[in-house]
Amino acid sequence: MSRFVRAGLSEDLTLSSDVRAHVLVPLCVVVLLSGLVRHYLARVLTKPPKPQPLLVVREQRALTRAQVLRANSSHLPPAAFVALRSHLQAALEDGSYLKKPAPPEGSAPPNPLDNPQDMEQMMEGMTDMMKKQAVGFVPQMGTMYVVNRFFAGSLLARIPFPLPLRFKELLQRGIYLPDLTLDASWCSATSWYFLCMFGLGPVYQLLVGDSSASQVAMNPMMGMAGGGGAAAAPVMPGAPGQDFAKLFRGERENLDIVEYSWVCEGVEERLLDKFGHKA
Repeated sequence: MSRFVRAGLSEDLTLSSDVRAHVLVPLCVVVLLSGLVRHYLARVLTKPPKPQPLLVVREQRALTRAQVLRANSSHLPPAAFVALRSHLQAALEDGSYLKKPAPPEGSAPPNPLDNPQDMEQMMEGMTDMMKKQAVGFVPQMGTMYVVNRFFAGSLLARIPFPLPLRFKELLQRGIYLPDLTLDASWCSATSWYFLCMFGLGPVYQLLVGDSSASQVAMNPMMGMAGGGGAAAAPVMPGAPGQDFAKLFRGERENLDIVEYSWVCEGVEERLLDKFGHKA
């Protein structure tokens, strides 16, 4: 730096060209490689989902089928809609799509700990969650150590537009100059690390080519929270699962109150009103 700011007066600073070669570029490379390491570790440690039993899939798809019918009812003719709704309502009412017979009303839900299969599934889900947390946490700790060890205390760049003073704490982390008053637009190495960590998402998508699989690399906090994928969160031991019998009863009531309106009703009149004057 060739000029300094003293006595509370803010002046421009001139950064050495070595900052770009020895701090800026290596720091960006470290952040980029850290994200790629998290991505490939997540791919290695993530197990493919196990195929579910046919009865479980049928139970889930029955609920989805009723929801799709409600959302797209207007595209069916009246006779087809009434017949399909009656069929689904009868099936949801008598529980023919349930994988197990519905328990009597008022009975306590079954304890997942009594079922060895449910318990095994819960433990596998918790293990996968811990692996995802480690994928986000361990590389993140290593990257933070490297940044604080080799790049902390450096000014890297200046934002090309003025910023209010409230941005000083955000952009100048790791910089303490009691005799120097810096403008809020100056960015420190630690702050630049956080900006790169949360702003390189499109770069990761371009490199790995899979946006769903690269979420942990783009945002390490997702991996630390157990996320980073489309898989459902694991059920904790002792927690009750979904009561599909109750969900089926609620969906049957929703089918009763659905507002049906066929899209082809009066289509001839609408066509004549729109194009009849051109004939």
